[in-house]
Amino acid sequence: MSVFDVEQLVLDMRVVQLPLRTRFRGVTEREIALFPGPFGWGEFGPFLEYASAESSRWLASAIEAAHVGWPEPVRGSVQVNATVPAVAAAEVAGLLARYDGTRTAKVKVAEPGQRLSDDLDRVAAVREAMGPDARIRVDANGGWSVEQATDALGRLAAYGLEYAEQPCATVEELRDLRITLARNGIDVPVAADESIRKAEDPLRVARLEAADVIVVKVAPLGGVRRALDVVAETGLPAVVSSALDSSVGIRAGLALAAALPRLDHACGLATLGLFDGDVATESLVPQGGSIPLRSVEPDPELLDRWAAPDHRRAWWADRVRAAYALLPHFVHR
Repeated sequence: MSVFDVEQLVLDMRVVQLPLRTRFRGVTEREIALFPGPFGWGEFGPFLEYASAESSRWLASAIEAAHVGWPEPVRGSVQVNATVPAVAAAEVAGLLARYDGTRTAKVKVAEPGQRLSDDLDRVAAVREAMGPDARIRVDANGGWSVEQATDALGRLAAYGLEYAEQPCATVEELRDLRITLARNGIDVPVAADESIRKAEDPLRVARLEAADVIVVKVAPLGGVRRALDVVAETGLPAVVSSALDSSVGIRAGLALAAALPRLDHACGLATLGLFDGDVATESLVPQGGSIPLRSVEPDPELLDRWAAPDHRRAWWADRVRAAYALLPHFVHR
C-alpha cells in the first residue's frame, strides 16, 4: 500500500455506535470507525481500552480492506458457530434460535462472579437444545488457573467438547494444562486465542506446543495477509473469529476464512446476532449454518442512524492519527 495522507482517512471516516442485545465484554454498545476506499470499506474497532500500539494493527487491517484488497478465496461460503454469552441456562434455547442451521456453539465460561455450576448448567442446556451430534466448544478468556481448568474441563468433558478456547491466560499455562489433561485422561483439545491475537510473538504457542488449535482474528493480527502468515507459520488448524464486528468487519473475517488452505472447524463469524443494529441493510448472518461470501456496502441511512456524537468522532480521529503514526510504511503485496 502506498503511503497516503492520514488526514484524508480521518476526513472520510464514519463512527457509529451499534447497540448490543446482551452486555458483552462489559458494554451495551459497540463503537467503531469505518473507512471507505477503492476496494470497499474497512473497519477500525479496537476496544476502547486498547493503547495505540495494539490499535495500530487494527488500523492496518482496516486500511488493507479499503485500500489494498484481499487474497483470492478458495471457498465461496464459511461454516459458522453460534455464540452463547454467560447467560442463565434458561436463556440458552432462545439465543440459539437466532442462528439459522448452525451445528456448532461456542459457550462462554469462567465469567467473573459466576460459579462452575453455572458453566455446567449452561453447557448442559446447549447440549440439550442442539442434540448429541452438535459440536460444543467453551471459551474461558484466560479465566482459569491450570488447576481450575483441569477441574472444570474434567467435568465439562462429559458434554463432549470440541475444544476449550484460552482456558488459561499465559502460553506457559496452556502448555502445562495440555500436559495435565493428557496425564489425567481428559480428552479436551486446547485452543489459543488471546495468546495469538494479543501476543507480541504469536508463534510461541506453536514452539511451546501449547495448543492444538489456534483462533485467529483479522483485525488484531493486522489484516488478512498477516493472519494467513501466522496460520502458515504455526502449522496448526485455525478457527477464524470476529472481534464483535459489524458486517464490514465480518466480511474481513470471511475473507480470511475463505482464503485458508485448510478449514476444519466452524468459524466464530456469526456474531451479528449479538447486535440490535448494523451498518448494512442485509447483514452477514448465517444461512443454513454458513455465511456466503458477498460484498458489503454500508447503508447511508444506517450510518446516520447509528452515528456517534461529534465529540466521539473527534476522539476516534485522534485515535486514528496515533495508531497511524506507529504503522510501518506499507508497500503493495
